[in-house]
Amino acid sequence: MRERVPGFRPGLAILQVGDRDDSNLYISMKLKAAAEIGIDANHVKLPSTATEAEVLKCIRGLNEDPAVHGFIVQLPLDSKNPINTEKVTNAVAPEKDVDGLSSINAGKLSRGDLGDCFIPCTPKGCMELIKQTGVQVAGKRAVVIGRSKIVGAPMHDLLLWNHATVTTCHSKTASLAEEVSKAEILVVAAGKAEMVKGDWIKPGAVVIDCGINHIPDSTRPSGKRVVGDVAYSAAKERAAYITPVPGGVGPMTVAMLMQSTVESAQRFLEKYQPGKWHIQYNKLSPRTPVPSDIEVSRSCVPKPIGQLASEIGLLSDEVELYGQSKAKILLSALKRLKGQPDGKYVVVTGITPTPLGEGKSTTTIGLVQALGAHLGRNAFACVRQPSQGPTFGIKGGAAGGGYSQVIPMEEFNLHLTGDIHAITAANNLVAAAIDARIFHEATQSDQALYSRLVPSVDGDRKFSDIQMQRLQRLHIMKTDPKALTDDEIKKFVRLDIDPDSITWT
Repeated sequence: MRERVPGFRPGLAILQVGDRDDSNLYISMKLKAAAEIGIDANHVKLPSTATEAEVLKCIRGLNEDPAVHGFIVQLPLDSKNPINTEKVTNAVAPEKDVDGLSSINAGKLSRGDLGDCFIPCTPKGCMELIKQTGVQVAGKRAVVIGRSKIVGAPMHDLLLWNHATVTTCHSKTASLAEEVSKAEILVVAAGKAEMVKGDWIKPGAVVIDCGINHIPDSTRPSGKRVVGDVAYSAAKERAAYITPVPGGVGPMTVAMLMQSTVESAQRFLEKYQPGKWHIQYNKLSPRTPVPSDIEVSRSCVPKPIGQLASEIGLLSDEVELYGQSKAKILLSALKRLKGQPDGKYVVVTGITPTPLGEGKSTTTIGLVQALGAHLGRNAFACVRQPSQGPTFGIKGGAAGGGYSQVIPMEEFNLHLTGDIHAITAANNLVAAAIDARIFHEATQSDQALYSRLVPSVDGDRKFSDIQMQRLQRLHIMKTDPKALTDDEIKKFVRLDIDPDSITWT
């Protein structure tokens, strides 16, 4: 993995709620094992006062953290507040659930999708121990004692899909000794000290003892010792292979956790493309004839902005949502991504719009469409000039046009580009025009003003269309600039604005 991505290390997170001594011991063993083989292990510890909402929030953060390839929730949850364990384990993203306890992974295991799920670590370790004996599992009669979600039930499924004939026994099973005596492979996870007697064991059987129990022992300084669910001393005389307690299944459980974490990291790398976004683009359906911009805009439903944020790799706590189509990105994203290579910045500027108004904005958005949806490159548009359309009656508004536009157009124009700024700009332009006109009229003669407004081009003067409209409003029914009298010229060139009649804001 490091050859492919220099400096890469598998990441494991262990989430603990509370401070149980047994949980602390198990976690320390896992952290030690991770450090020995080069896994970055992070122990996330919440206090016993943690609420279910706080635990779920922490899980969401770990789900989104790209440096965490697998994580487990240490059970039991030692909280003073009620917490639904099933809800917590199912909140773990299936692709990071290296404990294999989520319903999705359990479901895949139960239907035999062993290559597409994570298997709980203890059953996985048991299966590995059985395979190490060299005994062929296929066709063997196997008995599992216990039906817990963590060991018994997944162990049954694992043996079944390895082609054993499996019987599951439990507290209600009649004639337990008889069932055990038929087992060529016996896995015991009952949680009851030395419940399985040695004379129950079929000669030559493989016995896997998952139990961890404490019984009184006056010879020990602690006054107790650890035993399994099988009476080991008598059973080992009949079994071909048997795991001791302690030192048997326990270390294998930790080893399988490490293996699953590495497998998860490998799966991550198989899909990993540095900085590559995984965007599902909306389908573009061109129509003939091309409809109006507003029709194009309204024909496409914008993708929820939260989904888009997820597709481009933003974490939920880096995005502040404003409804379904707008969001702010927090600056904390820059700190997280500071190690990523810089992109290219393309400035689209200095374009003379077409008669229909397509200019910088349409070109910008069209470029992003081409780079993103068609060439598969990471690309986004930064469109930020204020809209001038509503104020001046011109097409546009920094939203593009046709099939290359921001959607929905009216939402973008009114709320993102900021028409209040356009109105302010229009007010300033009008104020500047009036001020300039008053100044010119006060400092220039009628003829000088007329020569500027109706300049001579190659010895010929001509009124523009808008000047013809002004002449008509002044009741001057002439079309030849040379035909105006001095009085008519004065009326035409001077507005004679009274400054006291203007309200300046």
